[in-house]
Formats: sequence, structure tokens, C-alpha cells
Amino acid sequence: MTTFYQVLSWACALGGLVALLYKLPALPRHRGDVAYLALCLYFLCSSLSFFVELDQIRDDIARLLHYPSITTFLCQAAVVVLTAAQQVVLVHWSHAPERARTKARNRTLGYAAALAVLAVLFFFVNPPGRHGSAEVVVLINLENPGYAAYFAFYLAICAVGQVETVRLSLRYAQIAHRSWLRSGMWAVAVGGSLILVYCLTRYLQIAGLYTALPEPWPDLYWIAGSIGSLLQVFGWTVPSWGPRLSEAVRWCGHYRSYRRLRPLWWALYRAHPGIALDDPPSRLYDLVPRRDLEYRLYRRVIEIRDGQLALRPYMDPTALRQEARRLGLPEAAPSTAHEALLLRGALDAREAGAAPSGGPVEAFTHAPDGDITEEIAWLTEVAGHFRRLAGHRTPAGDRAPTGS
Repeated sequence: MTTFYQVLSWACALGGLVALLYKLPALPRHRGDVAYLALCLYFLCSSLSFFVELDQIRDDIARLLHYPSITTFLCQAAVVVLTAAQQVVLVHWSHAPERARTKARNRTLGYAAALAVLAVLFFFVNPPGRHGSAEVVVLINLENPGYAAYFAFYLAICAVGQVETVRLSLRYAQIAHRSWLRSGMWAVAVGGSLILVYCLTRYLQIAGLYTALPEPWPDLYWIAGSIGSLLQVFGWTVPSWGPRLSEAVRWCGHYRSYRRLRPLWWALYRAHPGIALDDPPSRLYDLVPRRDLEYRLYRRVIEIRDGQLALRPYMDPTALRQEARRLGLPEAAPSTAHEALLLRGALDAREAGAAPSGGPVEAFTHAPDGDITEEIAWLTEVAGHFRRLAGHRTPAGDRAPTGS
């Protein structure tokens, strides 16, 4: 479990640092935004609280500062500061500006006083420096009653702050209008709950050392604390990068649909070139993602529907029903497979030189009543069936005209 402990510690240290670097470029635009400044402070302290206790560097820090156990206090001080910073952010997000300023000032003063008391107690107790990993040193120091009392006070500060963090996060999640912000607040609340598990486990460890109570699973405290910290960093940052992730996923979906619609669109374009607003790109160039991809996808949908309308005189409902029965498709429920069959039959009839019917045909199977998203999804399925129907029958000259 030692390796897993180190992996989690490095992940938490780097996670807080990455989050800070992600927020810093926008800091000049938010110089007057107390909540933004507090959030940056939270990320800084979250990263430092893990960095100073990494086994690879903690002894170097202790030698540099000439105090064997100083990294223990630096870690705990960073946790107190980040807990206060969380409170400032949530208070400003959950209350009106005037009330938020008063509440934030009172909480900041309260945590500053608690940190001052914690510092006095730590240097009064003066826990001895011991060799070993950070988690082993804390467990050994707990055998000292003075340090155990000091550590219980530190846990109380953390627990009170996380209870308030969970409460305010859940409150803000209920009033937030953006989905990524709600998700972030839920992540912060879950992370705070895991940190409370850390505090409870530590209290049980202290009780187990001085009473007959059984000690909890020894690895639970750092697993809960580390995962809780990661979840909180995730929760505080996801409202910023989550929407961009959604946009990237949506863009990938549009590009996939744009590419999947090409075989159907190309067959209709060959039959009726007038449906295209612009000269079509070559097949190779069409693979290149476009900056105006959403517009081009919209145009492709419109042009496919225009091509369908142009083919209506060649659509044969009787031939469609016969082919549907041959393929085992239900006749009573028009589907994307029916529409693909209808289009394939109309194109074949036109290429064979069949005379148009000259009148309206009722077999234009479906046009979704929803928005463009539903239309794209429907036509993408039609294009998939059409491509399978075409198979090797697709003309070899599937390329744009010379000069396009």
C-alpha cells in the first residue's frame, strides 16, 4: 500500500498545482474578485499540503529549515488555510455581496485565530523528528499524549470546516443553473464527506491508542483524505473546463455525423448536383475538420432533404413494400431502413432511365418533428443503412469533379 500512498500523494500535489496554473492566467481580470483569489489560494495550499510531506523531499525541507518535524506543521497549516479559503468561496457564491463580505471576514478571522493557536501548541508540544514515511511518523507521534491532544484540535478545525463546506456545497448545488457547476458542487460535497471520514478515522486511531477500542483499518484515513482532496480539486475546477469538454464532445459528434452522412449525400448529389450550395470538396479534403463544421453539417442535412424531394417522382411504394418483406422489415412502421430502401430504389430507377411518375408520392417515409439534432440522428441512421445497401455498388468515381 506504500506505493499506492505515494501515487495518491503525488496525484493530489500535482492536481492542486495544475488547477492553480489553470486559474492563474485569468487572475489579472479577477483582481477584485475575492472568491476567485480565495480559490487560487485553495489550490496553492492543497498542492503544498501534499508536496511538503512527500517522502522524496520532506527531509530536505526539514534540513533547510533546521526543524526536524516542520513539514508536519506546514502540511497542517496549509490544510487550515485551504479550509478557510473554501469557506470564503462558498460564502461569496451563496450569499449577497454585503452579507458575504461580513461572513467571509468573520470566518477568516476565526481560522486565523485557530491557526495561531495551532502554531503555539505545535511548537509547545515540539514532537520529535523521527525517520520513516510521513504517515508512519504521525502514527508514532500520536503515542505522545501532548501531540495527540494537539492533533485532535487540528482535526476539529478540519472537521468543522468540512461540515460547513459540505453544507454550503449542497446548498449551492440546488440553486446553480449550470449543470457543470452543479456537478462540481456535488463533487466538492462528496470530497468533503470523505475528508470527514479521514477525521473520524484519525479520532478512532487516537482513541484506540489510549483505550481498549479497536483501531480502524490503518490505510483508511489516507485513502479517504487523498481521494476527498482530489474530488474537491475536481469539483472546484470542473465548472471552468467542463463546458469546453462538452463542446469538444459535441464537435466530435458533429464531425462523426458529417462523415457518416457523406455516402448518402454524395449519391444524392450525383443524381442532382443542384442541391449543393457550394462546389463539393474532394473526398480527401472532406476528411479535414472545418472551423465552420456545424454550419456545414446543417447544410449537408438540408441538401440531403432537398435531394430526397428531387427523387420523389422516382419513388415506388410498391417496390419498397416488396423489398421490405424480402428483408423482413415490418411494413406498418416506417424506419430509417425503409427510408434507405426507398432512396436506393429511387436512385436505381433514375439511373436505369425509368420515367418519373409525374405526381406526388406518399411514400416519403419520415421527417422528424424535433430539432436539428433529431434530424441529424435520423439521417445518420438512414445513411448507415444506405451504405450497407449500396455495398460494392457504390460508383468507383466517388470523387469531386475536376477543379472542385
